[in-house]
Parts: sequence; C-alpha cells; structure tokens
Amino acid sequence: MSKNNHEADVAFIQALAELLNRNELTELSVKREYGEDDSLDVRVVKQSTVVQAAPVTYAAAPAAAAPAAAAAAAPATAAIPEDPAQHPGAVTSPMVGTAYLAAEPGAAPFVSVGAQVSEGQTLLIIEAMKTMNHIPAPKSGTVKRIVVADGTPVEFGAPLMIIE
Repeated sequence: MSKNNHEADVAFIQALAELLNRNELTELSVKREYGEDDSLDVRVVKQSTVVQAAPVTYAAAPAAAAPAAAAAAAPATAAIPEDPAQHPGAVTSPMVGTAYLAAEPGAAPFVSVGAQVSEGQTLLIIEAMKTMNHIPAPKSGTVKRIVVADGTPVEFGAPLMIIE
C-alpha cells in the first residue's frame, strides 16, 4: 500500500470518527474495497460511560434523620448500593437512544418515585432516530427508583426504573 493510500485511510478513519460523534452513534463498521486482495476493514467504537443519577428521596418526618445518621456511622461495606440492573423489578431499555421522563420539556413526568403504575402504562419515552418510543410498564406495581435522568443517553439493556 502506498503512502498516499495510508494518508487517505487515516483521513477516512478520522471522518468516520467525526460522523460517529456528530450523529451520536456508539459504533460504526465499514469495509472499503481497493481491488483484488486489497481492502480496509474499519470498526470505530465510542466507549461510553454510564452516569447514573442518584435517586431523589424525601424524608417523611424529622425523625427519619436519626436512622440516616446511624446508617452513615455504619461500616462502608454496608453502604455499597446494589446494581439496579440485577434487581428483579428492573425495567431495562429495549434500545439505544435518549430517555425523556416527560412528554415534552416543562411537562409533568409520566411517573415519579412512589407512584402506582399498571401494566402497559407509559413510564418514559426513548427517542431513537427522531422517533419517540413509549416504554410501557412490564407489570403493575410501585415505582421504587428512577435510575435515569431526563434527557440522558441510554444503551440497550441499561436499567431505567425499578418497579416492585
């Protein structure tokens, strides 16, 4: 392969990386044929870090502060949070996209922590390729935890909520 092909390939790979970022893709794979027994296979993958928003909890009464202080004094090993993806009531993302907790900006969220939901009720929306996909509750129960924040990207299989 000549130096010109090498420079062209580098420019091609850089263009693919820019395309990946501009379109909020996580992976792109391309095969470029030059002729017999001469091709270039490129796979560009963007490593994403999943940031989980801490759930908002409200104290019911000032008396709730005493157990919280006792829990803070407990050993650090007892304070390790469980993985929400392993929870039996976890609702996971069926696709890659952007999660929205409300129908539109400024509107009330579909559900909140402590809300009773019925099977099939819309929990949130995941936007994928300019399409708004309503994510229904897989079962009836109480929303115990909302794992994603409004407007955050989600991957396939990422935990969204916990329903018990």
